[in-house]
Amino acid sequence: MKGTALESPPKSSDRSLRTMRRCLLAAAFLLLILTPLLNYYAGITFIQGWYQSLGIGELRLISPLEGLESILVSRQIYVPVLIGMLAPLVLAALLGRVFCSWVCPISFLAEAVATLRAWIMRKKRFHDRLVLGKRLLWYALVGELLLSLVLGAPLFVFLSPPGLVGRELMLAVYSHRLAWEGILVVGIVVLELLTRRFYCRYFCPLGALLALVGAKRRLVVAHRPDRCTGCARCAQACPLGLRPELGETRTAYCWNCGTCIESCPDRALQFTWQTSTLPLSNEIGNKD
Repeated sequence: MKGTALESPPKSSDRSLRTMRRCLLAAAFLLLILTPLLNYYAGITFIQGWYQSLGIGELRLISPLEGLESILVSRQIYVPVLIGMLAPLVLAALLGRVFCSWVCPISFLAEAVATLRAWIMRKKRFHDRLVLGKRLLWYALVGELLLSLVLGAPLFVFLSPPGLVGRELMLAVYSHRLAWEGILVVGIVVLELLTRRFYCRYFCPLGALLALVGAKRRLVVAHRPDRCTGCARCAQACPLGLRPELGETRTAYCWNCGTCIESCPDRALQFTWQTSTLPLSNEIGNKD
């Protein structure tokens, strides 16, 4: 058997994906809040930093983009940096851009805004008002790296919105103030009122790098055409504006959030561990 499809779970399990994702996002955000508090007030330093550079005991995790920037700008290869980048890169290669959808603090804030918006508007469906070309994501990555080289400084290290969340929380605890760079995070949250994941879709260079690494990922959302009735609810639910019924969940753009799986009333979508390059829709559609 070339591909192993996870058994179709009951609909309650499908809905639990959203609960699991939100719980993990909340836990990851809570970690950013608790870390500086424990460091500063309790002297507990087992966990230090934030998701740009996170230390857990002797283990150091480094954001792949920030690490790549540092190497390109300094024109030197630091073995500790490479080791720190290894775990996030392996995770992306196997599971895709899951950091963006299951861990990133920007996603947590976006989920919170989406929940608040749905509660205020009393609408289950949301129509994006700002839609741009998907390829902007790749231009953002290339442009950010080129600009860092021109400036001679790792730009994303200082202006990474996911990193800014952790840095602002650290400043608030240690210095009782906020930095002006935090306005970027405010702008991203405001844009979420108009278009879902505007920054994540088009302008996040870290997301682009993780998407590139995870282009041939093993975990994918597979589509079962034999079960699909063409209701398009999955496309309406996708926060990145993808069309699962056209196989776009297997492209580099998909970040495996599982929202389309939750929304499908026909259970025509499911997470699948891909072990070959054969079309997944054909593989799964032929096994019952």
